[in-house]
Amino acid sequence: MEATTIPCLKCKAALSVELFAHSPAAVCGSCGTPITAYLFPAFSHNTISTLAPQDLLMDSEASCFFHPQKKAALACEGCGRFLCGLCEMEWQGQHLCPQCLETWKKKGKMKSLENHRVLYDQIALSLSIIPVLMWPFTFLTAPAVVYMVIRHWNAPLSIVSRSKFRFVVALLLALAQIVGWIWLIATLAHRASK
Repeated sequence: MEATTIPCLKCKAALSVELFAHSPAAVCGSCGTPITAYLFPAFSHNTISTLAPQDLLMDSEASCFFHPQKKAALACEGCGRFLCGLCEMEWQGQHLCPQCLETWKKKGKMKSLENHRVLYDQIALSLSIIPVLMWPFTFLTAPAVVYMVIRHWNAPLSIVSRSKFRFVVALLLALAQIVGWIWLIATLAHRASK
């Protein structure tokens, strides 16, 4: 199979799909721009096997539902449509067509298929920064941020890989706000006792 390339969005340099074989994130070798690309399994040489799209169809052979000129490699386990190697998508040991995959996702049959996550680190960071503009609210939000960071520290951060940097910054800001409140209350109590 001939190597396919993806153009860099910044410098238009041709990037080999092999860069994205194991991870969707790569860096352009020419300009250093980070690139994220999600490729169909057929692009990866690791997944191309006997299910690769076959040559043109012979008279007595079944054809792919989506590519009538290609020989079918197997049938979809969801709807029974014949699929070539390009259309077949494997999910938890089942071979499905793209339409069944999308339909099952919409109907909630695919509980383990994740296409979004709650970004608790982003919420915690926002909850620690935004109330600073109206400082009295930090009396409530700072402890909430500390709770959120502790509660969701081990939760998956994002579908794409991220660090815990936002959690750390949110925690430091919240602790600074709590220390500020303790200092303010202690100072006011000390003045009131004089």
